Amino acid sequence: MKVVKIDKRNWAGKLEKLKESYRLFGPVKDNEFHIFERLDKGELPDFNYFNTRLSPKSIIYPQSETMLEFSLDKSKENHHILKETDTDCSPRAVIGIRPCDAAAFLLVKRNFDTAEHKDPYWVKAYETTTFVGLACNNPQATCFCTSAGCGPFYEEGLDLLLVDMEDHYFAKIITSKGENLLEAAGWNTGTDADPAGKQIKTMKQEAEAKITSSITTDKLKDKTTTDLFDAPFWEEVAFACINCGTCTYVCPTCWCFDIQDEVNGYSGIRMRNWDSCMFPLFTLHGSGHNPRSTNMQRVRQRFMHKLKYYMDKYDNGIQCVGCGRCIRLCPVNIDIRKVCDLMNSYGD
Repeated sequence: MKVVKIDKRNWAGKLEKLKESYRLFGPVKDNEFHIFERLDKGELPDFNYFNTRLSPKSIIYPQSETMLEFSLDKSKENHHILKETDTDCSPRAVIGIRPCDAAAFLLVKRNFDTAEHKDPYWVKAYETTTFVGLACNNPQATCFCTSAGCGPFYEEGLDLLLVDMEDHYFAKIITSKGENLLEAAGWNTGTDADPAGKQIKTMKQEAEAKITSSITTDKLKDKTTTDLFDAPFWEEVAFACINCGTCTYVCPTCWCFDIQDEVNGYSGIRMRNWDSCMFPLFTLHGSGHNPRSTNMQRVRQRFMHKLKYYMDKYDNGIQCVGCGRCIRLCPVNIDIRKVCDLMNSYGD
């Protein structure tokens, strides 16, 4: 393990140097909350935050993304031919992403980057990005990442992990992409891994001890889909839901989308936009039939996909990293932890 010590007094200057080689994205304060945005010249990431309201998934997977363009002008040679749009594929780095959000990309990767299908837009964006994590020294009360397969100092999905040590950062190198970023910024002084590693380990244990919220998923794999699908508790779970879709839009692992063409005069584009299984239009057929016409059916679909279908399909945990956003932001206080426990204990 190699650890680099970063003096905060040199932080701003080194980031400016880094912008010569990377497009930098980081958390910035937007009124009362933090969001991830492109960092302009002279702009620094604001690490004084627990987590952003919206996950940084939009950096890789934009909420609205132009995929193709076309012309309807018959006087042009390539009219009615779909063409790929020019995209900026230069290297970029996400500075200060929380470990749970970086881990979320690995879950989404199973949908967009498989042996059978590779989404060229998602894969290109992901592969050209370096992820610099910021360890969570003080998790929130709604965080349950340690029982969802990751943790406040989790490293998978990251290239570097920053640990805030008050007057400096320890940067733990995880991949060669992380090491290349450090060199591009001019941080290339190695620190003895033993004392730095011991300090990081102690802080990790302290942070994990602060997480008192958890879920239990040990019995979900053995329960049949039919039994959970027909469970009587879904009506009660869905009773308060107003189908606003907030949970799906703030979630770092939701990936549903819709594709539509938009035309302005003789020019047109084909766009991909985020969609939500919580919306009635999501499953509405052209015939007018809707297989998920009720509120309960849509709520059931969301939780079954997160906690059962994903687990059965990929045989590798649930489609959730325990960031707690859906709990904090649900206007009617629907809690995925309680639903997970209902599903896990059903039939016992």
